[in-house]
Amino acid sequence: MTTVVLAPDSFKESLSASQACAALAHGLAAADPTIRCLHAPMADGGEGTAAALVSAGGWQEVAVRVADALGRPTEATLAWDPTTATACLEAAQAVGLERIAPDERDIWAADSAGVGELITRALDLGARRLVMGLGGSATNDGGAGMLRALGARLLNAAGQPIAPGPAGLRDLESIETAGLDPRLAGTEILLATDVDNPLLGERGASAVFGPQKGAGAQDVAALDAALARFADRAAQHLGADRRNAPGAGAAGGLGWAGLEFLGAGLRPGVEVVAELVGLERMIAGADLVITGEGSVDEQTLAGKTPWGVARIAIAHRVPVVVLAGRVGQGWQRLLESGISAVLPIVPGPCTLAEALDEGEENLRRTAAMLPGLMGWGSARPHSP
Repeated sequence: MTTVVLAPDSFKESLSASQACAALAHGLAAADPTIRCLHAPMADGGEGTAAALVSAGGWQEVAVRVADALGRPTEATLAWDPTTATACLEAAQAVGLERIAPDERDIWAADSAGVGELITRALDLGARRLVMGLGGSATNDGGAGMLRALGARLLNAAGQPIAPGPAGLRDLESIETAGLDPRLAGTEILLATDVDNPLLGERGASAVFGPQKGAGAQDVAALDAALARFADRAAQHLGADRRNAPGAGAAGGLGWAGLEFLGAGLRPGVEVVAELVGLERMIAGADLVITGEGSVDEQTLAGKTPWGVARIAIAHRVPVVVLAGRVGQGWQRLLESGISAVLPIVPGPCTLAEALDEGEENLRRTAAMLPGLMGWGSARPHSP
């Protein structure tokens, strides 16, 4: 029996990773109903990470009410594995940029307290291991709000708590961490991210990610200075300085706060998710791996989901095909790196709206072509 591992990320604004798996399976079955499909919905630590784990099986979805980036109550979810006492949460579930309307975004006020509330809920469940996906946040506060929600105190010169968001960091004089939730000390924390940016500077959180969160050109230097002040005070208080660590700039500095204050580890998100869903075990006995996401180009090789999946397949000498709604500049580098094929799923010129609306149909149709392209004898004409 032919075995195909389906390991796509989401096709943003069109299909979730689990929906993409279903569409791929439908298309393959239309071409050859004897094909055995193993579903491994993937993510890279950003939005959809917890949902991918729940869809893969063995994880429970837990609803949580937390604060969004502007302090308003919002519904979030985390993934919980009671067998291993592991919780997976996403910063974007609490303080995601997509949860704030464009005309409401205020990077100076955006606060990460909701992430701390998610962590607290995971600890309440009995978590001994936390996997925290960093991506898609609306915040640039260096994790100050998260730390405050976990019991730290960030104080001004008068010994009073500073205001939420980066605006408050300009007044920061001292930090007190004695009140941090004691359960954190016995909890393994792993940060999952697809970026390696430091906290500060031209590759830092403010310069690289600030503009997409509403920072104007005049804000970037001031935001960077606010984070630098936070990092200086933290180094004085803790005797450690992780501002230059790869990934410190993830999620507006949440990466740095996790490394600096919570003793967290940090790994590429796709590697973490692959381990949690048992991807390597599935691939080891497969005949083909299909992965993909909404857009691929030469930047896909910089830690994006399709390349993370492909690396495992290549290591096991299993052919891997990447499908995408958009195939951009430099895609040939994926072939040079060992990927078997890169295929666009859109059948011809179309608008972005049409591509998003027809994502499921396009994915089914392209998947139905693959048995024939692979030369599998049982493939036949189809109508997926």
